[in-house]
Amino acid sequence: MNKTLSNFIFIACICLVFINCANRGTPQGGPKDITPPKITRATPKNYSINFNAKEIRIYFNEYIKIKDLQKQLIISPPMKTQPEITPLGGASEYIKIKIFDTLQPNTTYAFNFGNSIVDNNEGNPFPYFRYVFSTGDYIDSLSVKGQIVDAIKRQPETFVSVMLYEMDSTYNDSIVYKETPKYITNTLDSLSTFSIENVKAGKYMLLALKDKNTDYKFQQKTDKIGFYKSPIHVPTDSLYTLKLFSEAPDFKPARPKLAAGGKIEFGYEGHYEGMHIDLLTDTPAEFKHAITKDEKTDTLYYWYKPHLELDSLVFKVSHPSVEDTQFSVRLRKLDRDSLTLKGFPSGNIGYEEDFKISGTTPISTFDASKIHILNKDSISVAFTSLFDTINNTVALKFPKTESNNYQIRLLPEAFVGFFDTKNDTLDFSLRTSAKDSYGNLRLVLANATYPIIVQLTNEKGEVKHEVYAAKEQAIDFLNISPSKYYIRVVHDTNGNKKYDSGHYLKKIQPEKISHFEMENDVRAGWDFVQTLQFISE
Repeated sequence: MNKTLSNFIFIACICLVFINCANRGTPQGGPKDITPPKITRATPKNYSINFNAKEIRIYFNEYIKIKDLQKQLIISPPMKTQPEITPLGGASEYIKIKIFDTLQPNTTYAFNFGNSIVDNNEGNPFPYFRYVFSTGDYIDSLSVKGQIVDAIKRQPETFVSVMLYEMDSTYNDSIVYKETPKYITNTLDSLSTFSIENVKAGKYMLLALKDKNTDYKFQQKTDKIGFYKSPIHVPTDSLYTLKLFSEAPDFKPARPKLAAGGKIEFGYEGHYEGMHIDLLTDTPAEFKHAITKDEKTDTLYYWYKPHLELDSLVFKVSHPSVEDTQFSVRLRKLDRDSLTLKGFPSGNIGYEEDFKISGTTPISTFDASKIHILNKDSISVAFTSLFDTINNTVALKFPKTESNNYQIRLLPEAFVGFFDTKNDTLDFSLRTSAKDSYGNLRLVLANATYPIIVQLTNEKGEVKHEVYAAKEQAIDFLNISPSKYYIRVVHDTNGNKKYDSGHYLKKIQPEKISHFEMENDVRAGWDFVQTLQFISE
């Protein structure tokens, strides 16, 4: 054996020795800890009666920590002064609860920790731990159970508070705006069912809130609400369904302000239908005004001309649901808005879709003879027009064929704005796709009650297509873009061709909505037929 080979074998043996030594010393570890922490004791004991302590300690068999306490912890009944709970941000072998509130006599309290208690090492939760005590001689043990559904969405919200208000001699319906409930629970982040535990016998109003600021009081602008149609009596074996909805805000006018020369902004809450703006100040004979709605915000614009040499204008705002309100608007010299026209859609247009033209100032007049539509063969296309004054749009309706291009030209002075400004030449280009790039869907309705609104929505619940039916008929969605859709049916009880939400004080439930899953996605060049079976109630 030569020297080089001998050295190589010697080095290889040395490496194997070190490798074996290294392997011999490498820890293999054990199975992952999946065991949640356990409670060893509590002082005072859980389910204590005649409770009068100011501090509670709950001990565990290992170090624990608390996470998401603000979301997970529910105290029932709610306390006006929140207790101090530790540890927060660190680890400990016990949870300490310091009580500052004056506890109600003969009342059962429950601290529901949800999934907030986890072990320090692996984060294994101690799920749905409840610490219960009574300031009286016994623990209330009755319960109220049910489920949460959403009035519009396919799936309900998470973290919904469910409440019981005791209907005693002090109860009135407005209590939900002012006071916290007698009992409360929460669906947390994964459940649509609820169970309110440790309730005493009595008569209650049952209510649910998607409570944005977690104060357990109803704010109409921000919170969703659901309520049971009648009082409930505990004990009960019934399962209650609460339908969560957003109330349409009550109408309320905002103080108007001058936005530009000859343009006053009137904001509002609620619906503007029925809102009237009347000028009370004397004006010259040549005075004119127009009212338009902002495209995105809850605002009406009051336009006027000519310029007025006045310090202010006085208006009366009226609405069927509120008393008349007078406002004074101070005037100053500001530049007027100029007329700018825009058209939509841009690019692709659907076969049944209108082309709309809107203006930045009110459109006073338009001359249809100065509007021309040509197809790709430069052949003139006939059209009709519809002027929507409040939304300040002109819709052009014209027949379309597949795989075509359309040129829309507005000649000079086709549109005249409120301040007598006129447009220059404007061109818009549109195109249609081939028929086989779309799909067709027919829905056959079985056992439906009319009138109804049938909608196709996307995953987010946004309406993409809609058909209104006042009597029995097949519902056709023709030439729609390929996509995954969901079917939503609004049962239009009052026949006003729109969905109506509920109202808590008026004890009005939202209109019923039915959801159906599509059996197939809409595909290009395909025709689908699906039957919707409605269940009688």
